[in-house]
Amino acid sequence: MFQHYVDFLNREPDISGFDFWTNQITSCGSDTQCVEIRRINVSAAFFLSIEFQETGYLVYRMYKVGFNPPGIPVPVRYGEFLSDTQRIGQGVVVNVGDWQTQLENNKRAFAAEFVLRLRFTQDHPTSRTPAQFVDKLYANAGVTPTAMERTSAINEFGSVTNTVDQGARARVLRLVAENSTLKQQELNKAFVLMQYFGYLRRNPFDPPEPTLDFQGYNFWLNKLNQFNGNFVNAEMVKAFIISGEYRQRFGP
Repeated sequence: MFQHYVDFLNREPDISGFDFWTNQITSCGSDTQCVEIRRINVSAAFFLSIEFQETGYLVYRMYKVGFNPPGIPVPVRYGEFLSDTQRIGQGVVVNVGDWQTQLENNKRAFAAEFVLRLRFTQDHPTSRTPAQFVDKLYANAGVTPTAMERTSAINEFGSVTNTVDQGARARVLRLVAENSTLKQQELNKAFVLMQYFGYLRRNPFDPPEPTLDFQGYNFWLNKLNQFNGNFVNAEMVKAFIISGEYRQRFGP
């Protein structure tokens, strides 16, 4: 259980949360079937938690909106995902202290820094008009905004004809990244990617992946989609937590 906090939330567990999730499994007693199902559900719960959805999954969506690299089924690599998720989640423990304010401050600071990165400024030059900038981000997201959503995003730049305003660029990035349609359509993709990032601590194309590409990732994504996101019936989480690669992380 301790490792799940480290792997998915990038922090040590808080006592109440640790006790709650541990009890979900220990309450099964000697019922092995119950233990197996609870282990799967508890593991998946870390991905579905508010804390991860508002930190790691937001980082995933920002990369999708900002870059959406062609020919690659995932928008972010493990190393950049890990460091950025640690930054956006710093000091945040849901339901502990003023966590919502801390999270919001982290999001604003991260978005402000993200739009200053060389890769972002090269992909989105400030010479573009607000409409061009907004349309490009929505195109990367694969989302068609409503007229109101598009206008609201464009209006962040006021009456100017360029996108020099870094604050507005950061706000629009967040607006698109937090779009509800985007959240839903990328959920299964991010879930599968987090099996590799969380349990195996690597990219889907890294060794010891047999084919050194996205065949394994695509297999699990297709299977999860086939079962309409039901990770238990797809046996996806189970496959990762019983895999030899995962277990070898903790001993010979």
